[in-house]
Amino acid sequence: MLVLKFGGTSVGLPSRMKKIADLVLHTQGQKIIVLSALSGTTNSLVTIGDNLLNGEVNKAEDEISTLEKHYNSFVSELFDTEGFKAIGNEVISRYFILIRLLAAGDFDSKSYRELLAQGELLSTELFYQHLQERKINSRLLPALHFMTIDENEEPELEKISLRLKPFLKSLASVNVIVTQGYICRNHKNEIDNLKRGGSDYTASLIGAAVGADEIQIWTDIDGMHNNDPRIVKKTFPISHLTFDEASELAYFGAKILHPSTIVPAQKYKIPVRLKNTMDENAAGTIISHEGESGIVKAIAAKDGITAIKIKSSRMLLAFGFLRKIFEVFEKYRTPIDMISTSEVAVSVTIDDDSRLKQIVNELHSFGTVEVDKNQSIICVVGNRLTENKEMLQQVFTSLRAIPIRMVSYGGSYNNISLLIDSIHKESALKSLNQGLFNLR
Repeated sequence: MLVLKFGGTSVGLPSRMKKIADLVLHTQGQKIIVLSALSGTTNSLVTIGDNLLNGEVNKAEDEISTLEKHYNSFVSELFDTEGFKAIGNEVISRYFILIRLLAAGDFDSKSYRELLAQGELLSTELFYQHLQERKINSRLLPALHFMTIDENEEPELEKISLRLKPFLKSLASVNVIVTQGYICRNHKNEIDNLKRGGSDYTASLIGAAVGADEIQIWTDIDGMHNNDPRIVKKTFPISHLTFDEASELAYFGAKILHPSTIVPAQKYKIPVRLKNTMDENAAGTIISHEGESGIVKAIAAKDGITAIKIKSSRMLLAFGFLRKIFEVFEKYRTPIDMISTSEVAVSVTIDDDSRLKQIVNELHSFGTVEVDKNQSIICVVGNRLTENKEMLQQVFTSLRAIPIRMVSYGGSYNNISLLIDSIHKESALKSLNQGLFNLR
């Protein structure tokens, strides 16, 4: 059993959706196909929802009409026969009737979540009908039948597995099972979504739930690269990563994969393969438990970081001081990325500053507080990297011209993290690319 996820760009054009069908057709064994909404659709649905919440009904209707025209055009190119063109048009009509009914009612947060789900429901039904036109043995299995989250918005993996297995047993003779990414039901049985990681997360949860042989994440680039190709010219795809390495890279800025995606796959030891829909022959990246130790695999950068420094003479030898500091962040549900301490000061970083004012106000009771915005975390990643005694020297030598605000070393075997002002990020990534990979 394989689980294959295709993102919005992979299904964004009729030609690409047809290519996915070709890929699926030539992949051996039973497959579960997880699809995102067509590229741009979720953004349009968000615009529609925001307009409705703001009472701007005419703007919402204009956006709905524009989106509907896009789908009508999509259907005319996706299907070859008049019979299936008619089926495709019926699908579009049915979903846009529902979207307009949602828009005409008392639009609230529940309606908003249901509206956002329509993108994945549309893409999967169109893809399924395309498979039917090509006489590919397939079935559509709605994610709303099995994918659930609890009251803390966490996926209920055991329940997902219990629901999925009877469906798969009844579909044992079916080659291709199509389902939606991103969407689910919450503990109130309302339509909701997974938020973090979206469709990637869905694929990993399904793979873990059914004990898949492999989870494949298909995007528009050929695997995870050793550096950010949008900034650094000379990069290369990494052939193999451990789960820990991939988690670090995903958390600290590698956009190809969300960190939540790794968790279920790692727990159940299911390999994750990153592939390129635009070039299916590219090797991509395989993520598993095995890996080389002590070498740098990649560099990632995370922007939008705020550094907070709390300085207090009361901290010296004070029992429980750090606990009180961390309780402030817990109170305002704000995770901390990096921590650095001295005898009289502690510095932390956060990537969510929505509650910064309240946090700082409370921290003032402990001492003086300094806040630095527009910071970036540069993360150097490799399996058991910190066991390489020369690595820290290499990193600092590469960054000798870059002012470094904080360093995190030893908290994880697999990364060295450095905080710098974001104006130096591009220079830092290029310098590390040269110093660690000898690529100018």
